[in-house]
Amino acid sequence: MDMKTNQPEWLLFAAALAQPLCARFSELTGIGTRVGTAVRGLGAPEQPLPAFFAIWLVIFSGVFVFALVVLRNPEPWRLRVAKPLAFACVFNCVWMLAAQLIVSPLVDHVLLLPIVYFAYAAAHAFDQARGLGGSAAKIIADATTGLLAGWVTTAFAISGPLSVRALTSIGGTDRVWLMWWLTIVVAAIGAYFFTRFVSRSLWFFVALGWGLAGIAVSNWTVTQMHLLAIFTVISALTLIVLRVSRGAMGSRRSLA
Repeated sequence: MDMKTNQPEWLLFAAALAQPLCARFSELTGIGTRVGTAVRGLGAPEQPLPAFFAIWLVIFSGVFVFALVVLRNPEPWRLRVAKPLAFACVFNCVWMLAAQLIVSPLVDHVLLLPIVYFAYAAAHAFDQARGLGGSAAKIIADATTGLLAGWVTTAFAISGPLSVRALTSIGGTDRVWLMWWLTIVVAAIGAYFFTRFVSRSLWFFVALGWGLAGIAVSNWTVTQMHLLAIFTVISALTLIVLRVSRGAMGSRRSLA
């Protein structure tokens, strides 16, 4: 197979290889600041415990395996998923490099937008192929696109308060309830939009729930804001119960 720039399987494969390297750029080169270092020790109530960011390893692995699957057999539905997924990964590389080299909450927040868009587009593309039979490839595609969409929604939600602090004099432990509510409301809006117009994937809620669990654990063990931790758990359970009880329309529902 010739490698051509208009083949999304090759772009996805290249991006899958690049993501882990971009994530460790500062460690490998000694240039810049490690991802997440700028917010550690901030005491912000909306930030998950650092250990919870290990979900990126699962997402990176899923992208790589799916890229191999598409290369091996580029079926039409796989290519439709691969194209937006590849762009999501490319922009993710840009975001990770910017987070290490520029270290600006505002820049990081803005750069998350195209990742959210293309992650949702990839999940939407898979959801349209969901009813065409099951296979291992579909399980991988569902998990990868769902987890990515859910986790970047979490990342965008927790970046909001960081941007507010960058524009104001609010410190990491100031206005904790306001910052917490900003995070939860954005996450809830993302979950509503995803379930109504994008995909029926439950993996989205696995990633979103994981992120909220990280916030709860951080508030319980690190910041000692136990009430915030309890309300975070309640919020996560509410979102999951609403998804399970009311279902999701996903790609079957039009935005028009």
